[in-house]
Amino acid sequence: MSELQSSWEMHQQSMAYLPDTDMETMAASTSLPDPAGEFDRNVPRICGVCGDRATGFHFNAMTCEGCKGFFRRSMKRKAMFTCPFNGDCKITKDNRRHCQACRLKRCVDIGMMKEFILTDEEVQRKREMILKRKEEEALKESLKPKLSEEQQKVIDILLEAHRKTYDPTYADFTKFRPPVRGTSSNKGAARSSSILTQDLSSEDSTDLFGSDAFSTFPESVEPQMFSNMVLSEDSDESSSVNIDLSHLSMLPHLADLVSYSIQKVIGFAKMIPGFRDLAAEDQIVLLKSSAIEVIMLRSNQSFTLEDMTWTCGSNDFKYRVSDVTQAGHSMDLLEPLVKFQIGLKKLNLHEEEHVLLMAICILSPDRPGVQDTSLVESLQDRLSEILQTYIRCRHPPPGSRLLYAKMIQKLADLRSLNEEHSKQYRCLSFQPEHSMQLTPLVLEVFGNEIS
Repeated sequence: MSELQSSWEMHQQSMAYLPDTDMETMAASTSLPDPAGEFDRNVPRICGVCGDRATGFHFNAMTCEGCKGFFRRSMKRKAMFTCPFNGDCKITKDNRRHCQACRLKRCVDIGMMKEFILTDEEVQRKREMILKRKEEEALKESLKPKLSEEQQKVIDILLEAHRKTYDPTYADFTKFRPPVRGTSSNKGAARSSSILTQDLSSEDSTDLFGSDAFSTFPESVEPQMFSNMVLSEDSDESSSVNIDLSHLSMLPHLADLVSYSIQKVIGFAKMIPGFRDLAAEDQIVLLKSSAIEVIMLRSNQSFTLEDMTWTCGSNDFKYRVSDVTQAGHSMDLLEPLVKFQIGLKKLNLHEEEHVLLMAICILSPDRPGVQDTSLVESLQDRLSEILQTYIRCRHPPPGSRLLYAKMIQKLADLRSLNEEHSKQYRCLSFQPEHSMQLTPLVLEVFGNEIS
């Protein structure tokens, strides 16, 4: 009896969390879970009373809705039935209404118990509990932050902008001067003319901001490929083109990659809502200041934690730290860069959060040289608010915990990386034999740094 009482108490507690349905029906349903999960959901359940399709355990037995209601009504009315036949009628779906006495007897025989039927007071109490719970859920839902239609539209625009300017197949990498790894010089690579360089050589910076011809792009895997620590110059003057690339063999390829990535960052920025409302001078300042930071953010998409490389398709375009050092980088930049990539990867950002972070990075009002700081700040604040709302609405815990603060810290980390990149780039640009390997766009964006 104690087990029955315990089961009944557990059942009473669970009733408070039932969905809102007809209370009398709920009271009649007073169903217990399948014992030990012995019933397969895909196997039809049969009413133990009449053989009709059962809907679950009702009053301690597997029955259909009809027999459930019949038993409840009979017990509440304390009905006394008499069989007009021999007292052993076979109850079926078709004749179950013919003999109430044998039907009720069958209900009891299969284990249906009147103790499981709720009283009118219990029904009312359960109804009140369910209504209270529904009100609490409605209040909680009303207080939950929601993305407005306008905010969702901004996110959709940024997602489209990113997808138009990022090619996850990295097919265009084959257009760059080929990667040359190792210490052997490659004169062919030195002489080869990048398709990208040819395409950009006739354009000045203002043309880049006015042009709409931005094709899909792969991502910048090695965002810092143009800065270089001071290396000894080669004394071989046999040819102005025959440059010793024994130490910077990857510079031509990575210079093309960065140039390509800059172009795609420009294409992305032009689609940020409000960006083109800025004066052309501010657009240029923001892009020059943020280009390398956005490239670093974008490169996280190809960064793999397993081997700490930027993997862009085939092995030819799998970049290791050693490859970047062959483009003139020192560990003063590469070590914090890899740490940054690891930390960013572990945040497991949604694509929506990733594109919002890139847009926020570009629209930074504190960049040196920005004239209309109030307009840039208002645009950034709008994006920051959308990001915070998105995290609260769409990013489930525990990943959402302090996520916004962690993302903003990443922007601060990028500033430090940007400064180190600028320092190393200046060292590289002072050496003509290396700076001539850079593309016109790289020279334009990083040659006139505002710092």
